[in-house]
Amino acid sequence: MAMKPMIKSCCCGPCLVASIILNILFLTNLYVGVKWNDLSWSQRASAEAEAVAAPSCSGHGRAYLDGLLVDGKPACECNSCFGGSDCSEFSPDCVADADSGDPLYLEPFWMKHAASSAVLVAGWHRMSYRFSDGSVISQELEKHIRKVHAIAGNAVTDGRYIVVGAGSTHLLGAAVYALSTGNSSSPAKVVASTPYYPLYKQQVDYFRAVDFEFEGDASLLNNTSDTTSRIIEFVTSPNNPDCQLRKAVLNGPSVRTIHDHAYYWPHYSAIPAPADEDLMIFTISKLTGHAGTRFGWALVKDEAVYQRMLEYISMSELVTSKDTQLRALQLLKVVLEGDARQIFDFAFHRMRDRWEKLSKTLSTSKRFSLQVIAPQYCTFYQKVRGPSPAYAWLKCEREEDGDCTVVLRSANIIGREGTMFNTGSRYVRLSLLKRDDDFNFLLNMIKKLVSEEYRAENMGRLQSIIG
Repeated sequence: MAMKPMIKSCCCGPCLVASIILNILFLTNLYVGVKWNDLSWSQRASAEAEAVAAPSCSGHGRAYLDGLLVDGKPACECNSCFGGSDCSEFSPDCVADADSGDPLYLEPFWMKHAASSAVLVAGWHRMSYRFSDGSVISQELEKHIRKVHAIAGNAVTDGRYIVVGAGSTHLLGAAVYALSTGNSSSPAKVVASTPYYPLYKQQVDYFRAVDFEFEGDASLLNNTSDTTSRIIEFVTSPNNPDCQLRKAVLNGPSVRTIHDHAYYWPHYSAIPAPADEDLMIFTISKLTGHAGTRFGWALVKDEAVYQRMLEYISMSELVTSKDTQLRALQLLKVVLEGDARQIFDFAFHRMRDRWEKLSKTLSTSKRFSLQVIAPQYCTFYQKVRGPSPAYAWLKCEREEDGDCTVVLRSANIIGREGTMFNTGSRYVRLSLLKRDDDFNFLLNMIKKLVSEEYRAENMGRLQSIIG
């Protein structure tokens, strides 16, 4: 039986650093056969990483390897509404920013898995454009992508090619390019059902390609008599912003579909069945929370489409960074550790808790309402489960609250306006994905709004009685 290193516990920063380094050295000797005193460059790299991880920043910030140094020491970068050298100073007058979809709520999970998720990269790691077998994707990474989908039960990978890129944004562009190229005399019409993710339109408009153009709401083409024009439909499921599971609206021989499944994971949605479409796009951003790593993948059934997507990747990026692929592989290894449920359970319970708290706060409000997400049977959890969405799709119900964004901003809440999603200004998307500090501050601001609503109603009743 393997012996475990016996390191006494201690609470001081330097002592903790030394303890972890000793454990790293022990495990290296145990599994690799390298003696402690044989380690060279990795000692310094490990020590630097541990030194950056040591500052607590009062629990309201982080220090980073590429961050600023103050007096030769890593400086804390504070969460929203916090400041000071150790992030201990709270600013009650700051704004609750719920605009960004940054999935930082998963930070605590990765802090608990610091050792298993860490990657130490040598200066000579994968310097070539390609792997030694000539491929552009690590075979181990591809294998782990297929394993994760098999565990989550959210996508069929058999008979699919895998294309990797710099996040789903990169792959969405590659997919439109691949499906629109042809000999047609007119550009392909790109559509999505309202409310739709604004990047679809922004990206198509920005590139202004002769092969495709954005046409807007997919339902506008549902009854068209035009059967010759090429149509590309984005299907986002769960949808961004309202988090509903969706299916394609259009069908026919001239229609091609891109299924954006960024949020089709057990922590954001019930998984009724594995997705089995011809072109499906996923991203590590929403699976593990590592949006800054910029890594995504597409599962593609048609070889010709696969080759055209590779062509787009080659022209726009040449190859996906080997460092990025290495980090993605290590993260997926952690996801698959043990019974391969840890990250899904952690994230699901956290998102469900946030949704329940927000729903309860707004449940008696007549001024604001949230989208209704029906409970569904989930094959991953093997039971009917309630919602745990990434976003709250908030609606201002009063006639006088025509611009919900303005209403919320007057209460120091920033969301993403509904007009960006091709819907009315009465809607605002609020992100539930950010850090606990951000969500708790948002929830407090919402509670104040609801309390003000009650006070106003009570004053109105009192005045009517007196009058």
